[in-house]
Amino acid sequence: MNQYQCIAPNVKLGVNVKLSKFVNLYGCEVGDESKIGAFVEIQKNARVGKRCKISSHTFICEGVTIEDEVFIGHGVTFINDSYPRATTGGQLQTEADWRVETTLIKRGASIGSGATILSKVTVGENAIVGAGSVVTKSVPPNAVVVGNPARQLRPIVAAAVGGTR
Repeated sequence: MNQYQCIAPNVKLGVNVKLSKFVNLYGCEVGDESKIGAFVEIQKNARVGKRCKISSHTFICEGVTIEDEVFIGHGVTFINDSYPRATTGGQLQTEADWRVETTLIKRGASIGSGATILSKVTVGENAIVGAGSVVTKSVPPNAVVVGNPARQLRPIVAAAVGGTR
């Protein structure tokens, strides 16, 4: 193991996964041909699909599923608890004191740098979340959302010669 990578033995890495230095991965799964940037943490029970790009300084917490061919920009944060607390009855919380709230990022979606994705949402196939947006509710497929809270700006229209606009 590289001295600048912290990869727990229970991590499932697919074929040809590219890992930058300064990553922290534990109990997660990363699909074939995905690329994980520097200073990324992926927690247990999180899943990253095939051919994804996870840019630097991103935090992917427990309960997040990212399907295939998804782009995650720099400094994206996922949330898995709507009402976080440090203590229960005056004692530090343990895993028994809360339930993970899940998030799903569908195939081909793109999440812009600095976005925050709250729990209990789905970002639809091929959707684009603008940089710095705060996603508080599910995003339809093929939609562009921006702002805080993120609102639909427009649908994605297929270009005349492939690609999207």
